[in-house]
Amino acid sequence: MKKRIGILTSGGDCPGLNATIRGVAKACFELMGEDNVEIIGISNGYYGLIHNLCKPMTPMEFSGILTQGGTILGTKRQPFKMMTVIGDDNLDKVKAMRETYQKQKLDCLLTLGGNGTHKTSHLLSQEGLNVIGLPKTIDNDIYGTDVTFGFHTAVDTATDAIDRLHTTAASHSRILVCEIMGNKAGWLTLNAGIAGGADIILIPEIPYDIDKVCDAVMKRAASGKSFSILAVAEGAFDKDEAKLKKKDRARKREEAGITTATSRIAAQIQAGTGIDTRVCVPGHMLRGGSPSAYDRILATDFGVYAAKLVASEKYGRTVAMVKGEITSNKLADIAGLTKFVNPKDQLVTTARRIGVSFGD
Repeated sequence: MKKRIGILTSGGDCPGLNATIRGVAKACFELMGEDNVEIIGISNGYYGLIHNLCKPMTPMEFSGILTQGGTILGTKRQPFKMMTVIGDDNLDKVKAMRETYQKQKLDCLLTLGGNGTHKTSHLLSQEGLNVIGLPKTIDNDIYGTDVTFGFHTAVDTATDAIDRLHTTAASHSRILVCEIMGNKAGWLTLNAGIAGGADIILIPEIPYDIDKVCDAVMKRAASGKSFSILAVAEGAFDKDEAKLKKKDRARKREEAGITTATSRIAAQIQAGTGIDTRVCVPGHMLRGGSPSAYDRILATDFGVYAAKLVASEKYGRTVAMVKGEITSNKLADIAGLTKFVNPKDQLVTTARRIGVSFGD
């Protein structure tokens, strides 16, 4: 009897999703034989699992997608906190997902996604479904793995954006603030900031003092540097906001008419230094495009390991890289946890030692 394997991509897209899908499928066909495996593609993430948007996929559909950005399965955000909430439509989403799994006669379900995806994966595992997760996010904030696929490509893209800001900032003697994705964790901003030669890096894990940020800018100006580059995580906040809960911070910003952290920071720097300050937001460009060579290899590695877990029927786990080795963690051990930047991380120390300011 054929082993039926469901696969979905959930949450925000990122480079490497298709490479991972390809890696899983090709390895499953090799390990168990094409005649013994059927891959069931689930459209638009958990939404598709809820509404039974499934179709069998042929081996040919996994060819030619290694270099392709986005996801051939489509994706959609389905917040974990709403999974167990029955809305006005009286839809029990958990029950619906379980029923789709059973209707499709799946032997297991592969979920490619970030923190929210993994929390739902663990929930489904507790419901009795055979689930295997694969860690995807440009934020690199999934607990228990050294790296996630999509992260390195996003670092390359963000670095390129910062690189391009240097010439225009120098030409106009401006301060340029580059807002980089990362609401909770600053891994992407930290790496891109160092690689791109940012002078100031602001991340959520190190609350900043705007006066010290301005001091860093003025110190550069006094030394003859006509411009400064800031790499700022979208989730960065100052030391006063650090004392508040997330909802209180959001409310305070809304009352003050602050749309983004970077818009406020730019206005404060211009007011405090008198130097023309502008904001650049690469935004969703960081999610798009073809995966880097590193991410293609990592995605393939992860996909092959997931296929190995399927073949050996080791479920309730998620693939990971730990100290350079591909392995897996129990979903129960990592679901709901976030990998934050330690303020004493080697990368932070390295940045400080070359004169980068974190505004603290």
